[in-house]
Amino acid sequence: MSSNPVTRDKFDAVLFDLDGVLTATAKVHAACWKKMFDIFLARYGSRIGKELAPFDVATDYRLYVDGKPRLDGVRDFLKSRNINLPEGSPDDGREKDTVHGLGNYKNELVNETIDADGVEVYSGSVECARKIKDAGFRLAVVTSSRNCDTVLKSAGIGGLFDVRVDGNVIHERNLRGKPAPDSFLFAAKMVGVEPERAVVIEDALSGVAAGRAGGFGLVVGVGRHANMEELKANGADIAVKDLEELLD
Repeated sequence: MSSNPVTRDKFDAVLFDLDGVLTATAKVHAACWKKMFDIFLARYGSRIGKELAPFDVATDYRLYVDGKPRLDGVRDFLKSRNINLPEGSPDDGREKDTVHGLGNYKNELVNETIDADGVEVYSGSVECARKIKDAGFRLAVVTSSRNCDTVLKSAGIGGLFDVRVDGNVIHERNLRGKPAPDSFLFAAKMVGVEPERAVVIEDALSGVAAGRAGGFGLVVGVGRHANMEELKANGADIAVKDLEELLD
């Protein structure tokens, strides 16, 4: 981009999504969603006597689970396959075919992967965040993930952010998950700015839709998979392949 649209005369805060924007954990989540759902679909298909198509990372992840609270992702994917499961209990294990059981299994897989492999950061995005912070902006990380603290600590970037609104906060505050704007609006309130004075940076379709629904001053889509036009169609004002493009 020829110039940085995130300027202090227009904005006071920047609200970053985490997975896929600052860290490469989106691909970890996608792989864990696939592993969990493929195991479930094989088991469920065997039970009903029908072979079911496996989870497709290219389409199912993007359309039904990316950026959403974990249980919403489970529900939305199952709905796309016309599968009805009971909600179950929050302490259901991976062997339970319930919404909570599947969600808990996926979370176990994510934690196992992070423990084994650590977290990869997008250096251009982290450099952009540091430069924005140095310019006097308030920074928040807004993510549907309940693994936010673990990821930030592993990546060594927790100190960048004034506020964290993650899946735990969303649950505790009874906020609606993305594509509803609640989590971004709550983050803006926490950093003390009006939505029109804040920038939302997201890589998920549900995330840019949330930014648009919240009336934020600028919604930036991060299209690492050449989906810039799709991000714009769902609410992004501009789209970049990496946040280093925002640097002057």
